[in-house]
Formats: sequence, structure tokens, C-alpha cells
Amino acid sequence: MTLTALLVLLSGLYVGWSLGANDGANSMGTAVGSGVRTVREAVILVSVFGFLGAVLLGHRVIATIGKGIVPLDTLPPSEAVPIAVAAMLAAGAWLTLATYLGMPVSTTHSAVGAVAGAGLVAGGVPIYWDRFLEVVIAWLATPPGAAVTGYVVYRILNGILERYPPASDRPVRWGLTLSGVLMAFSWGANDVANATGVIVGIGVLSSFWAAVVGGLAIAVGISTWGYRVMHTVGYRITHLAPAMALAAELAAALNVQLYTLAGIPVSTTHSIVGAVVGVGLVHGRTAIDRRTARDIMLAWTGTPALAGALAAVFYVIVRAILPG
Repeated sequence: MTLTALLVLLSGLYVGWSLGANDGANSMGTAVGSGVRTVREAVILVSVFGFLGAVLLGHRVIATIGKGIVPLDTLPPSEAVPIAVAAMLAAGAWLTLATYLGMPVSTTHSAVGAVAGAGLVAGGVPIYWDRFLEVVIAWLATPPGAAVTGYVVYRILNGILERYPPASDRPVRWGLTLSGVLMAFSWGANDVANATGVIVGIGVLSSFWAAVVGGLAIAVGISTWGYRVMHTVGYRITHLAPAMALAAELAAALNVQLYTLAGIPVSTTHSIVGAVVGVGLVHGRTAIDRRTARDIMLAWTGTPALAGALAAVFYVIVRAILPG
């Protein structure tokens, strides 16, 4: 492996670590917030099933990030490598800052925005704006779609529990764990592309091995720093009872899985936060912490532009360092 390829691979691993740290909360933050699972248990479950999702289904979305926005596979290495490295460094840097602040942001926004930003500043590089628009539409549709789904699922689940109350809360608690596992699997399958898509796009690794390496990096990120954002998702948006948490996880997992099967990179963060808001609204608007919701929305809005701007800066630096 050449020095350039090693730099690309290490940049991808950094992104994998940072997205694991920020997005691990999407799968089990609600279980932690409702008291069903400890942080330690949540970290183990998300690490294992996120890795499995990455390895078994991650290749579907990897192709979209690596080749669908900027066709890195068709560019000469002198053009593709600086774009890839700059995009990954920018996405990772923004995710690291957001995780430090405890803000759940979209790794998909970060990765796609960074690839587009680096491609723009490179000049003369084709950017598939129609594909980019398709991804943007998915971003816009995800939070309200997840909120509506969460609202409906919680209404149905709550009605069933009121009519046929279980002898204990054990079925709900196990249901929440299983839905979190499904979410972790779906998340690993969809988001591993954000760390490894550009690696595949420039031909450093195959889709399968990129998914394996990316899945491992994600697991390490969850284990080392995932608790920070898990606290925000589990406690700060709304007070979650186990049944509410279960409805939110089911709604978010269904949302993400549909996009994954279609090969569209979508934000698991948008899905889970939208679903949590949806189940909270069943109890009225006062059940939502508006300050936290506002801060999250501001972070979401700024993510693509900030990641793209950072990628432009990193591109200039990387272009000056790497040989032509």
C-alpha cells in the first residue's frame, strides 16, 4: 500500500471513529434514557450489531457516497485522492466538534456536504447535482416522516398496552432492546458509507473490506466517546417512558431501513430525533424541551455548509502536501 493510499485509509478510519462517537446514540440512546439499558450495555449492543449491519448490507450505500456525488472512480488519482482525503478530514473534524458539544448531527450531511465542497473547490470535477438533490430531498423528508411514524406507532402501542396491559413491563423492555438492535443494524448498514465510500471510490479497498474496516472503526468510536450524545438523545429532548422509547426506536428503524434498501444515504440522527419528538408530541408540545430542539435544528442546518467549507480548506492544504 502506498503512502497516499494509507493516508486515505487513515482518514476514513478517523471518520468512522467520529461517526461512531456521534451516532451511537441513535440506536440505544432512548433505551438508556428510559432506564431500560445501562450505557455499558448499550455500547456493547450497538457496537456488535452496527458492525454486522455494515458488513452485511453496507455495500449498497457505499457506492452512492463513493461514486454517486463526485465520480471519484473515474478521476485520475491526482484529482481523486485530494478530494477524498479533504472530504473525510472535514467530515471527521465537524463530527468531533459536535460530539464534544453533545449535539447529535447528521454524519450523512457531513460526508455528502464535504465531498461536494471538496469537488467544487477542485474545479473542473463533475458533480452529480441530480443525485445530490435526491439525497437532499431524503434529508428533508426524514425528520417529519419519522415524527409522524413515531406519533402513530406510539398511539397504536399505547392503545394496545391500555387494552391488554402486560403482567409486567418486561415485554416492553425487551421490545425496546430488540428495536434498538434493529436500529443499530440499519444504522451500520447505512452510515458505514460515510466513512468508507470515498475509499472505495478511489479504489483503495473493495466494498466488502471497506465495510469491515469501517464497521470496526465505528465500533471503537461508540466504545470510547459514544456516551456524550447518548445523553442528549436519551434525556434532553423529552422524558421517555419505556413504551415511548420503544415506539421511537421502531419508527426510526423502519424509516432508515426503507432508505437503505433503496440505496439512499439518509440521516439516522434525523430519524431518531424526529421519532423522539413525535412520541413526545403525543403528550403535547410542552413535553418537548424547545431549547434542546432549537439547538439541534441549528446544528442540522449548518452541518452541510460547514462540512463543505472545511473540506474546501482541507483540499487546498492536502493539494499542497501530496505529490501531483
